[in-house]
Amino acid sequence: MHEQNCSEISVAIIGAGISGLSCANRLKALGYQVSIYEKSRGVSGRMSTRSTADWNADHGAQYFTARDPLFINELKQWIKDDVAAIWEPRLQVFKAGQWQDSASKENRYVGNPAMNSPGQYLAKKLVVQLNQTIHHVAHDQGKWLLHSQEHGAIQKQFDWLVLALPAPQALAITQSIDRPIEDVVKRANMQACWTVMATLTEKTNMPFDAAFINNEVISWLSRNNSKPNRAGMETWTIHANPLWSQAWVERDKDEAAKEILDCAKRLGLNCDAAKISIHRWRYASGHADLIPGFRLCEDLKLGYCGDWLNGGRVEGAWLSGHHLASQIQKTQHQTNLSSSL
Repeated sequence: MHEQNCSEISVAIIGAGISGLSCANRLKALGYQVSIYEKSRGVSGRMSTRSTADWNADHGAQYFTARDPLFINELKQWIKDDVAAIWEPRLQVFKAGQWQDSASKENRYVGNPAMNSPGQYLAKKLVVQLNQTIHHVAHDQGKWLLHSQEHGAIQKQFDWLVLALPAPQALAITQSIDRPIEDVVKRANMQACWTVMATLTEKTNMPFDAAFINNEVISWLSRNNSKPNRAGMETWTIHANPLWSQAWVERDKDEAAKEILDCAKRLGLNCDAAKISIHRWRYASGHADLIPGFRLCEDLKLGYCGDWLNGGRVEGAWLSGHHLASQIQKTQHQTNLSSSL
């Protein structure tokens, strides 16, 4: 029986966030044919930046940390290639009605010059099909068939399928094929996040660059211009807390923004004269604590990766994709050994 070389094996990855890009780069380095499909106009997922001629703001993930040796090595390369940098904000905490300086000494990192820079860096040597919403897949005679909402059936067939999507979106695509995935998704309990970006005509005199807020409508305030190499008018990113966001996920965006901005004003950030942009992240936080941090159905050649499977952070997303790719390689190697006997 013919033993497949990696170069003959095709993998489709749905989702071009950090986990999907990490998985794709690892598989490409191992010799696989990799195609990525992404519904948005660009890569990076929730490591996102909103940009205009006058201002920009990281409106998804605000920063990331590095603890695992594998990710630390990856981060060192990002820093060397100038797509990430350390961020040292004046950091405060609002708790029980009182402000205090944060005691945290952990290094925080951001994309440079924008949070989506590492994702764009990871995508440079990959085949990424943007504006492609894969809403239906089928597994037939050992091959994966994909259907795009925008362009219909994808002509190419694939040996492996990887879903690098938020848990509910992954469930919607593969529920009828991989029934146990429903229980995994339930454990992730992903919640929404309403985000407001406020651009000010004059600089504020806030005593912090970023703040964690407890027991209020909002949970985070950040002056985007305090991050390395950010240009443009002073812009603040304001995240509502997950419980409030989930409770009001279907609320009118202007009503949601008003309540968020009223809370910010009570805390000292007056945005009455600011230009306001609003974004709703439907699936922003939540994760299932699974080891090894990804999911692989070997018989179907179907994998899942993402921060929701590995601790809910940027580092967890990157590691999830990387480790899934390594496990696909092990599984494929075992298949090749069996077929050659």
